[in-house]
Amino acid sequence: MTTKAFAPASVTGLFAPAPPEGGGTSRGASFALEDGVVVALDPAPETSVTVDGDPASFEPVERVLDALDVTASVDVRPEVPLGHGFGASGAATLATALAANAAVEGGRNRSELLQAAHEAEMTAGTGQGDVFIQDRGGLLWTADGDPRRVEPDVPVEYVSRGGIDTSEMLADEDAMAAAYRSGSKHLEAIDSPLTMRSLAERSWAYLQETGFATPFVEATMATVEAAGGAGSMALFGDAVFAVDVDGVLEHRTRVSTTGAHLIDGE
Repeated sequence: MTTKAFAPASVTGLFAPAPPEGGGTSRGASFALEDGVVVALDPAPETSVTVDGDPASFEPVERVLDALDVTASVDVRPEVPLGHGFGASGAATLATALAANAAVEGGRNRSELLQAAHEAEMTAGTGQGDVFIQDRGGLLWTADGDPRRVEPDVPVEYVSRGGIDTSEMLADEDAMAAAYRSGSKHLEAIDSPLTMRSLAERSWAYLQETGFATPFVEATMATVEAAGGAGSMALFGDAVFAVDVDGVLEHRTRVSTTGAHLIDGE
């Protein structure tokens, strides 16, 4: 019997990696989208992964199945572009963990499944903390080690031209040093609950300070600002999210106020 699960996509607007001297963890500000990833899972003698029915290599999904000691056939059905800064790999990994545990009656609790998905993503180098916002929904940020969350139910528009290799970005020492300096400054300056617009504005300032914006992002942002909106890059992708706009960017969705879950009746 096929078991299905859904996890929302996520967008990171601010990111500060762990301190260069060690002894800490990465921090950031991210929000979940109602657009996300569905996985359909069937227990099988050997693990295989497809994306919309086509065979694919999907390391974090394979790793989380190994961690849960489950072999299965998994079809990943993304509603957002893969590898474009929308946390699709984390969503697929978390949804796979939920579906696998349910399919084999594994008995693991939500916290254990979340940790398994996070470790699979970290080991694969495809994300840092996407699964935590995908688990809860809303807008989540961490400045001082204490996660804070709000549930903005607002429209978001987005557009993407392509991907940026997350593992390469995370391995670039100069880029991560810039991200640490600017990201830490903006996260520590937050003195009241974030709104989607204030996150977008801080994120755009972060992009200008780090130099991460691509020509596509810069050109798209000029259009967003001319329409009175605020936006920034979806880290890390050649992609833009925006708020307070209507029909300016290609895709329109909302901030998801719920997290990953099994799909009833499957």
